[in-house]
Amino acid sequence: MQRIGVSALALAAGLSAAQPAFAQSPQPAAPPNPTEAQPATLPDAASGALAIEVVGKRLDRERSEIQPSLGATRYDFSKTAISNTPQGENAPLNQVLLRAPGVVQDGFGQIHVRGDHGSLQYRLDGVQLPEGLALFSNIMSPRFADQLSLITGALPAQYGLRTAGVVDITVKSGTTNPGGEASMMMGSYNWLQPALEYGGRSGNFDYFAVGQYVSNNIGIENPTASTAPLHDATAQWYALTKLTALVDENTRLSFIGGGASARYQIPNVPGEAPSFPLNGITDWNSALLDQRQWEDTYFGIASLQKSFQDFNVQLSGFARYSKLSYQPDALGDLLYNGIAPWSQRSSLAVGAQGDASWKIASSHTLRGGFLVQRERVTSFSQNNALGLVPDPADPAALIPGTDPVGFTDGSEIVGWTYSVYLQDEWKVIPNVTINFGARFDAITGQISENQVSPRINVVWEPTPQIALRAGYSRYFVPAPLNQVGFGSLAVRTGTTAEPENFQNDPVKAERSDYFDVGLTVKPLDGLTVGFSGYYKIAENYLDKGQFGAPIQLASFNYANAQVKGFELYANYDKGPWSLYGNLAWSKVSATNINSAQYNFSPGDLAYVGNYWIAADHDQGWTGSAGAAYVFNSGSDWATRVSADMLFGSGLRTSVVTPNDTSLPAYATLNLSVTQKVPLAGSKGTQIRLDAINVTDGVYELRTGEGVGVGAPQYGMRRAFFVTLAQKF
Repeated sequence: MQRIGVSALALAAGLSAAQPAFAQSPQPAAPPNPTEAQPATLPDAASGALAIEVVGKRLDRERSEIQPSLGATRYDFSKTAISNTPQGENAPLNQVLLRAPGVVQDGFGQIHVRGDHGSLQYRLDGVQLPEGLALFSNIMSPRFADQLSLITGALPAQYGLRTAGVVDITVKSGTTNPGGEASMMMGSYNWLQPALEYGGRSGNFDYFAVGQYVSNNIGIENPTASTAPLHDATAQWYALTKLTALVDENTRLSFIGGGASARYQIPNVPGEAPSFPLNGITDWNSALLDQRQWEDTYFGIASLQKSFQDFNVQLSGFARYSKLSYQPDALGDLLYNGIAPWSQRSSLAVGAQGDASWKIASSHTLRGGFLVQRERVTSFSQNNALGLVPDPADPAALIPGTDPVGFTDGSEIVGWTYSVYLQDEWKVIPNVTINFGARFDAITGQISENQVSPRINVVWEPTPQIALRAGYSRYFVPAPLNQVGFGSLAVRTGTTAEPENFQNDPVKAERSDYFDVGLTVKPLDGLTVGFSGYYKIAENYLDKGQFGAPIQLASFNYANAQVKGFELYANYDKGPWSLYGNLAWSKVSATNINSAQYNFSPGDLAYVGNYWIAADHDQGWTGSAGAAYVFNSGSDWATRVSADMLFGSGLRTSVVTPNDTSLPAYATLNLSVTQKVPLAGSKGTQIRLDAINVTDGVYELRTGEGVGVGAPQYGMRRAFFVTLAQKF
């Protein structure tokens, strides 16, 4: 099993493997030269389905040619690699991505790539999906993907706005996944996860649909080290449909629609004493708290793809609706937090995206495109808080009263995003390629900003076994539109919900210079090793913290930051063996919080304003490794055995000064066995066993202390799962 890949090889002229060195599934080769070969034509009724499949695959190749990852670092996950991941296609997407180098695990299912807090971009068949409000939910699933990649590094000009990494998903279709499959995963924490998918093709029309339901008692990370969290049940569903129609041999229409809906109980920490008195109540059983959150996301993408000789274009319209709702414990939230908010936030984003490529000469390919997006974010909450009253011992001081007071809070903001880019892929000599260009991004919302961002990547392959690359990208990363305005702070005046300070400068777009170098070597058949190094200098560095309810991540800026690190990776894939290993190091240093200051204590603001600190999501060392072996490979009784390990040196916490200490290092071991069972009349039956954290190691992701950190969180304790899957 080949584990991950780097797309540097894809730029070398004349290289027979114009594919990522570590690709788990073959990357699309360059489309044939139209001047040398006639394009495939749609079949008539007697021609059969084969020609339609040929046309569809050719259009897939040409779509990938519009938006290649030229010179960036690309890690590819094939279906086999996803199967080797614990829980396979049933795993949340973030768990699959943790197997790529330098991807750091955090609470609430978050991941951090190369020292950034979030800033991940998700693309479906080349179309960028707007960022939503969901925090606990993984809107995308590995089950949706025919091909799955994580693109990082010095990104070419077509990738902007969210630049820590691009999660590139080529969605399954009826052509790539014909027929159906039903599965059921059951296991620890009362886990039930049924799933169903079906795809097919009728004439020029292709269809695919997939859905799954998840129910368990560990919807959010346990805030204690116990084996069973309190009040942590969840129920979720995810679904996606893809419809495609071939209009002629060079034209394709497609529609992707999907959604996710989830409800969560907020887990409790027993034995906690109330922070505020209420009507004489000074004691309360914190294990009985009942706080809940709902997350809903729905999206749709309609695309037209057209190919004509040396020109390829894809035009798309997209929409995404996202909503968060929070229901407090009416009494408990007042006792422990000083405010009980019944809150709802929603976001509706609509827009259009276009991308095109034009081979203007044998050594030059121009690529360009645009994106226009409108987003409307609304929020409303009805709140109870405790009023502040004079302290009898010191009338000049205010203390929480014992009676609640009510107030409402609401806001609405509309923001626009405009982006254009143009770049040239120049094949200087057969084994050296330069990709250079620029993009322009402009935003309006709480503030208006814009930037021109040059990009350049150089790839040199002295031999087919060696690829070197170097790149520079200027980045412009806008803050999410959903921010807290001054009016929301003002209505809290005189209550226990009042912030420690009212300074609230607007959150600005991050601007950075990003440098990346890499080397990939294939010394032996089946063996690939690689290195990547990066350095980023940022102004208005974006970070996020857990603030308020609904529980969400609010953005803020550090005036200046430096991010640096490197990644080492290797994989061996030959015969029945698949092996991989990654080790990465990173360091994030930042200073001077210059926006959304109300979230922080005056002491923290003063310290960070004068000293450089580590970001709360900074983890020095991160690693992953795995091995898989297939017994009776190719037979009806094939058995795959795999082992998998994740390692982290620990995120940051505060002991004396902000984010001054790393949490203890941890490593988790996971085991999986997958057995094919040939049943008469069956198209395929499979039984799978997974053991997660088999040593039952206790490891803490968050202590609840640190800049931007709101709650303690522990990784999952030992768990066992069994999956039954049947094809039909």
